[in-house]
Amino acid sequence: MSATKLALVSLVITAALVAAACSGNPGDKTIKSNSSGDLTVTLSNFTGELKSGENDLFISFSDASGKLIDVGAASLTFQMAAMGTMPEMNNKAALTTTESPGKYRAMVELEMTGTWEGVISYDGPHGKGQVRMTVNVK
Repeated sequence: MSATKLALVSLVITAALVAAACSGNPGDKTIKSNSSGDLTVTLSNFTGELKSGENDLFISFSDASGKLIDVGAASLTFQMAAMGTMPEMNNKAALTTTESPGKYRAMVELEMTGTWEGVISYDGPHGKGQVRMTVNVK
């Protein structure tokens, strides 16, 4: 292979790798976002939607520039108000940290479709706070 062809192939491969790296994380389709003081709290997953059943989610805490902020301990609970004879439902997510401080992975089961309220709390180096988000489960 000539030096020109080798250089061209290298350039194409490099461009493809750069494009793939800049395309963003496919797990970050926003479901809902809200503010708490100077933080933006974002709930996301691979589809951008919550579904009835098991959900694999991400919670991100970021500043105005979009930089992730370590908030320390975090929790997520989904609540659905009582309706008729059905009692109120409270589903606590299991949170784990990720490689990125300020981003958490959450696993939660939501029993039914409809309107739920997500309550995200945090307590740590950035203070203590809570955010509520009304979400639709399909």
